[in-house]
Amino acid sequence: MTAVQEASPATADVVAAGRRRRARRRLLVHVGLAVAVVVALVLSLVLGRTVYPLSDVVAVIMGADVDGASFTVGTLRLPRALTGLMVGLAFGLAGSTFQTMLRNPLASPDVIGISSGASAAAVIGILVLDLSPSAVSAFATVVALLTALVIYLLAYRQGVANTRLILVGIGISSMLASVVSYVLSGAAAWDMQVAMRWLTGNLNGATYERLLPLLLAVVVLTPVLLRLTRDLEALRLGDQTAAALGVPVERVRVLLIVCAVALMAFGTAAAGPIAFVAFLSGPITARILGPVGSPVLASGLFGALLVLVADFVAQYALGTRFPVGVITGALGAPFLIYLLVRSQRTGGVM
Repeated sequence: MTAVQEASPATADVVAAGRRRRARRRLLVHVGLAVAVVVALVLSLVLGRTVYPLSDVVAVIMGADVDGASFTVGTLRLPRALTGLMVGLAFGLAGSTFQTMLRNPLASPDVIGISSGASAAAVIGILVLDLSPSAVSAFATVVALLTALVIYLLAYRQGVANTRLILVGIGISSMLASVVSYVLSGAAAWDMQVAMRWLTGNLNGATYERLLPLLLAVVVLTPVLLRLTRDLEALRLGDQTAAALGVPVERVRVLLIVCAVALMAFGTAAAGPIAFVAFLSGPITARILGPVGSPVLASGLFGALLVLVADFVAQYALGTRFPVGVITGALGAPFLIYLLVRSQRTGGVM
């Protein structure tokens, strides 16, 4: 008994040291990602076909009229960069929320059908209803939310099983992809090009008008998601364990789904379904952070960084300009294959 009593303080010190080490690591990761996002945002405003000094960029942001820079930075680069920042943040937050809640890195909103709802709505709005860009964005947002509701209702059987929700979402995604293909097959060549640019995920034509709804959604919903991260971590342990810890499982799950779907819908409406941003952000940041604590905020920061860097590469690094979704798709497809192979080798969900 004496030996156990003497060992207890040492064990407590080891545990406390481990917690401090993990806390420092999490802080460093979050600060590092935040700094990287700021640097990427600044570089996207300064660099391009024409390079402007940082002083001119700051002057334009403050409202001064600077020859050349006022149009290039204020009208073209700034709304594009801010839209990329907000879209990446929204996708990263939404993707990590779904992946953590459903305990599966494949359970990303762009895999289980939510982005497909927005995409089908946008194609119909552009090619069939001939809506304006603002109306297309609003229509895509509403249909994405309705798609998530349909998936949830179809998966609900005295509660929502994670596997059932994923499978229902994949089925709905396939149906909506068929709708998109059918509408595109009867479109005129010019109209089809417009729709395909939107479907690829594109920051071209970003405006403050299209950015504002997304910005409001991020400002309102991000604090709600972060407030629910403790309950989200409990859901990772399973519904029964979370309920035993005092978490109102279904209510929390509905709140998480609503917040994540809304972020995904507004982001998709602003820039299209930029491929694999929501899918990549969560697993990568979870590996960087380690097994303890929520990866949601870090995933949002990583998503913002990914979109900003991918858009810069798409615009200036390859000799010709591509939509940002081409670059993120090229990064995400191999990672998806890796996760599938890893899942098969381990014999279970990743």
